[in-house]
Amino acid sequence: MDPSDRKTSAVVIGASGGIGGAVADALEAGGAFGVVHRFARSTPGEAHIDLEDEGSIAAAVARVAQGPVPTLVFVATGVLHHGQEPERSYKAMTAEHLLRDYRVNTVGPALIARHFVPLMPRDRRAVFAALSARVGSIGDNRLGGWHSYRASKAALNMILTNLAIELGRSHPQAIVAGLHPGTVDTGLSAPFQRGVRPEKLFTPAASAARLLKVLDGLTPADTGGVFAWDGMRIPA
Repeated sequence: MDPSDRKTSAVVIGASGGIGGAVADALEAGGAFGVVHRFARSTPGEAHIDLEDEGSIAAAVARVAQGPVPTLVFVATGVLHHGQEPERSYKAMTAEHLLRDYRVNTVGPALIARHFVPLMPRDRRAVFAALSARVGSIGDNRLGGWHSYRASKAALNMILTNLAIELGRSHPQAIVAGLHPGTVDTGLSAPFQRGVRPEKLFTPAASAARLLKVLDGLTPADTGGVFAWDGMRIPA
């Protein structure tokens, strides 16, 4: 991050999770930002945020607005299972499962953008990033299945594309990006780690370092894209 960002802030949504916590830790250790705000659903008080409760998002924005301007908003939230396993077949699809994944994986980050982007500067580099997934790529889909998760991440990618186009007019130096972290040793991926080669199972700290490196390398020309942990752009 640019040293000038030390007078600005970073916001991490989902900071109680493995990746979100590691991203916040790395940002604090790097010292590039004057303040690193951590928000999570499981955190009480002023640091609480629930992507399914827009009032909590507005309250978080009000808190951030009292301090240095945010030049990085990192959305590290998402749901894959937690009571509803990814569907192996179309026969397993339910409205409840589809809507749950859309609320958390698509609508939540969209509302974060709606409320936080107005705080971001128009006259310098600013980054809005959200965890996406390779399986959200329509062009890269060869296996099918995981209907709710795939569809919600594909919808998130469209939200990010739309946001990038709009901010290109008002925030010409802004970068909007989706990030695919790979398979990270967290609760989200725990049921699906069997068969993953050890060198492809990342610790949260290693994943956070890679993702922040990817963001550092992006320019406004890259805005709207989804990028893997190794910096490669993922097809839409």
